[in-house]
Parts: sequence; C-alpha cells; structure tokens
Amino acid sequence: MLHVLIHMALHNGPMTSEAIARMLGTNPVLIRRTMAGLRDAGYVRSEKGHGGGWAIATDLETVTLLDVHRAVGGPRLFAIGIERPEFGCQIASVVNEAVDDALQEAERLLVERLSSISLAALVRTFEERRGSASV
Repeated sequence: MLHVLIHMALHNGPMTSEAIARMLGTNPVLIRRTMAGLRDAGYVRSEKGHGGGWAIATDLETVTLLDVHRAVGGPRLFAIGIERPEFGCQIASVVNEAVDDALQEAERLLVERLSSISLAALVRTFEERRGSASV
C-alpha cells in the first residue's frame, strides 16, 4: 500500500478502487478492504459520486511506514518457528528458543527504522529522482 499512497499523493484528484486494482493487478474488493484500514486511521478518505474515489486525508509528514503497516493490519514483521507449538513439543521449543532473541532484536531495529521514515520523505525522494532523470 505504500506504493499506492505515493501514487495517490502525486495524483491530481481521487483514485478509484478499480484504477488502483488495475495498477496492482488485483481485485477492487481487496483494495477497498485494505483502504478501509487506512481510512479508519485517518490517512485516506473516500469520496462518493462521479469523480470520486480514494484521496489522501492527512499531512504525509506525519505518517510513517510503520503507521501504514499497522493501519493495514500488517502481520508480525518476522515469523520463524512455530508461534504456538503443541504442548510438550521439545523440537519446537528448542527452535523457538534459538531464534527468539535474534527475532526480537531484528524487529526492534526494523520498527525503529520504519517509524523514522515518513510518506512525505518517499514522495520527495521520488520527485528528486524523477527531476534528475530528466536533466
């Protein structure tokens, strides 16, 4: 959805679920479900009627990559091993113990990084690259 949000930020006017679905090669129903999480978080709004669709509803400086991940109900960032091993499974227990600390550290670092990057920063980077490509 990061890709979609950047397109929306650069697009003049709302984008329909159908247009977004074509861009991503998916179904408009899936787009509406995913956008609902972003709407509930206040990042986008839906406009009804002719010329309606989805539009950015907030200042992109205030929205981070982590915010978007959480708004769309993103799964755990890392998953290795069995989350709920069967009672008494010694193998699952050994595997989980071996990777747990590393996964927690990796997730902490990734959360820190994702929370430091705003959507506006991505828009600026894209525009800078687009500008330097035409020179």
